[in-house]
Amino acid sequence: MQKFSKDIAFAILIGTVIYLVVLASFYFTGRFSNGFDLAVIWRRYYENLIFSIILYLANVYMWRFLEKKMGSNFKSIRRLFLGLVANFGISVVGIFISRAIVVVVLHQQDFWKFLVDERPGDYYYSLFVSGIVLILFYGFYYYKYRQETKVKEQKIIAGTASAQFDALKNQLDPHFLFNSLNVLTSLIEEDPIQAQKFTTSLSKVYRYVLEQKNKDLISVDEELAFAKTYVQLLKMRFEDSIVFDIPEHCSNPEAKIIPLSLQLLLENAVKHNIVTSGQPLHIKVFEKEGMLVVSNNLQEKRVVKKSTGVGLQNIRQRYAVLTDRTVRIDKNKNQFKVYLPMLSRQVSVMENQQEYIDEKRYEKAKKRVENIKSFYGNLLAYLIVIPFLAFLNMKTTSFPWVLFPICGWGLGLTFHGLAAYGVNPLWGKRWEERKMRELMDDNKF
Repeated sequence: MQKFSKDIAFAILIGTVIYLVVLASFYFTGRFSNGFDLAVIWRRYYENLIFSIILYLANVYMWRFLEKKMGSNFKSIRRLFLGLVANFGISVVGIFISRAIVVVVLHQQDFWKFLVDERPGDYYYSLFVSGIVLILFYGFYYYKYRQETKVKEQKIIAGTASAQFDALKNQLDPHFLFNSLNVLTSLIEEDPIQAQKFTTSLSKVYRYVLEQKNKDLISVDEELAFAKTYVQLLKMRFEDSIVFDIPEHCSNPEAKIIPLSLQLLLENAVKHNIVTSGQPLHIKVFEKEGMLVVSNNLQEKRVVKKSTGVGLQNIRQRYAVLTDRTVRIDKNKNQFKVYLPMLSRQVSVMENQQEYIDEKRYEKAKKRVENIKSFYGNLLAYLIVIPFLAFLNMKTTSFPWVLFPICGWGLGLTFHGLAAYGVNPLWGKRWEERKMRELMDDNKF
C-alpha cells in the first residue's frame, strides 16, 4: 500500500509539472489575452491529473510486469522493443479509460455516444505527452541500470581481490601453525632427530607457499608432492590416528588445479573431525571424471567452533576467477567429498591482480571516452534537429509543441552530459564513487 501511495504521489507530481508547462506555453503565446478563468484552469487541471495518474500507473505496472518476466537488461534489443511496444499499447488503453472517465463521468455524456464520437485525433496530444514522459522514464532506468552494472563490475573486481587475499590469508591456518610449533617444541625434548625432520618439512611447506602464492594454477603433480610434504607434518602430529591415501602422480601430466587447494582441504578435514587412535581419520585423494577428489570419513567433532566455510569459499572463488567449471561438494552421514576440477590448460583471466585491475580501469576509461563521444553526437543532433522543429512549428501551427522536445530532449541531454563527465550536481562529483563503495561493502546488495 505504501508503494502504491508513492506511485500516486509521483503521478500527481508529474501531472502538475506537465500542466504548468502547458500553462506557461499558453501564457507566452498569448492564449490568455482575454484574462484567466480560474474555474476552467482548475477543472482542466483535475482532468489532467486523471490522465496523469492512469497513464503513470498503467505504464509503471506494465514496466514492473515486464521486469519480472524478462528482467531489465537494456542491452537486449528484444527486451527494449517489447517494452516500448507494451508501454505504447498500455498508453493507448490508459488514454481511452481516462477520456471515458472525463467525458462520461465528469461531463455526463452518454457512453455509446462517446464511443461513436471517438477519433484517432483525440489521442495524438495525449500520446505525444505520454511518449515524452516514457522516453524520460526509460532514460532514467537506463541510467540506473548502468549505475548498477558499474557497481556489479566493481564488486567483481573487489571480490577477485578479496578471493586472492583470502587465499593468501588462509594458505596456512594460524591454528595449524600454532599446533605445529607446539609439536616441534615437544619433539625437541623427546626426539631431536624427529624434530629436525619436522623442521625440514615445515620449512618446505612455507617455501612452497612463498613460491606459489602469486600463481593462478599449478600442475596436479606439484600439488600432490606438496600434499605429501604437508602430510608428513600431520603424521608427526597425529601419528597412527590419521591415514592418508594419496597417489604419486596424476594420470594427465598437463592437468592443473588451484595452488594450495589440497592443503586447505586436508587441514579442514583434520580441524573438523575427531582424530584419535580409536577413531582414525581416513583421507583419500583420487581422480574421477576429470576431477581430483578429496574424501574423508565423517566423524565431526561435537565441540568445535562453528565452521565459517572460509576455506571452501576461498577455493570456489579462485576457481570462479579462472574457469566456468565449479567445485562440487558431496556430503552424507559417512563421507565428505570435495571435487576439484582439473584444468587441461591455463585459462587464467589474469596473470596477477594488478594487471586485472589495470585492465578494468582501462575498460572504464574507454567507456568514459565513448560516453563523451556519444554525448557530443547527441548534442550535435540536438542543435540540428531542434531548430528544424522550431521552424516547422512556426510554419504549421500557433501551438508551441516544440517546447516539449526542447525541454524533454534537453533534459535528457543534460543528464547524458553529466553522466558522461561523471558529474552529479546534487551530491558532488565523487558521490557516485562513494555510493558504489557503500553498496559494494553491503553484503545484502
